[in-house]
Amino acid sequence: MGGSSFGTLFRISTFGESHGAAVGVVVDGCPSGLPLAEPDIQHDLDRRRVGQSRMTSARNEPDAVRILSGVFEGRTTGTPIAMVVENTNARSQDYDAIKDLYRPGHADYTWDAKFGFRDYRGGGRSSARETVGRVAAGAVARKLLGTIGVRVFAYTVQLAHLRAERIDEAEIERNPMRCPDPEVAPQMVALVEQARRELDSLGGIVEVRARSVPPGLGEPVFDKLDADIGKAMLSIPAVKGVEIGAGFDVAQQRGSRNNDPFTRREDGHIGTTSNHAGGILGGISSGEEIVVRVAAKPPASIAQEQQTVNQSGDPALITVKGRHDPTVLPRLVPVAEAMLLLVLADHWLRQRAARL
Repeated sequence: MGGSSFGTLFRISTFGESHGAAVGVVVDGCPSGLPLAEPDIQHDLDRRRVGQSRMTSARNEPDAVRILSGVFEGRTTGTPIAMVVENTNARSQDYDAIKDLYRPGHADYTWDAKFGFRDYRGGGRSSARETVGRVAAGAVARKLLGTIGVRVFAYTVQLAHLRAERIDEAEIERNPMRCPDPEVAPQMVALVEQARRELDSLGGIVEVRARSVPPGLGEPVFDKLDADIGKAMLSIPAVKGVEIGAGFDVAQQRGSRNNDPFTRREDGHIGTTSNHAGGILGGISSGEEIVVRVAAKPPASIAQEQQTVNQSGDPALITVKGRHDPTVLPRLVPVAEAMLLLVLADHWLRQRAARL
């Protein structure tokens, strides 16, 4: 019950609400001896936090992390790693006027349908504030996977109709949209500013890549690597679609074009000459780059007046006040990275126990 845990050997459980005292995570299954300190976690949390630019919510949270357990003298002990981030800038009064109304596009109605009671302040557990714990746990997974050379990074590849035409990794952190195309990035910024002025919001696509992933990660039936990646990404607030490799484009291809021919590389390892499969075959990593794209809907909290009903089903009009993202994409980037890191760390540990 609750659905707040994820993973098998590298397992996380997040806790906290948007307007509660704190949010955080417990990471269980991290091997002992891994160098780890709060700055390792803080770097990724700083990339996720609100208030970075006008592309994000104006809520100003420092998101300062504290490691409560599982680390001694700068190394993990093999016991559960508990991390907490205090909420310091919540404005719960912003929600008092609409606590009995169902916000269009939000989980208000479905939470009442399931539990019969909900925390209406910012959405409670359904708020994107919950992803603080995921990103903190993902930073631990990043350190762990770094010991075998795995690197995961993400970027905004599309905002509404605007799409990056080239991928310059150095450009990603240079602009507030985390777009890898220096020519398209300012157009994205301008479009978000326009949507904000019009009291509206925008959706788009984030692409996540994992390099130097060893072949053999993943289980062949229900726990396929791509199946677990799909669950991980679809568990992120606002994500409505996931594709891997060529994704939905495979529906338009023939096998002769979609297949990735095998070859022997100069380093002696087996590889493929193309990567339509996105680095995963039969639910198991092939050693090629893993490529994942996630589609995020426009943020549901907009300042336009909208039609809704109250808890009794009576018609009403609603205007959502408060501080909200005009697009989730810049902050989705580190969250999507974290979820891919968590899946890979879990399956790497599982693979170590798979054969003699």
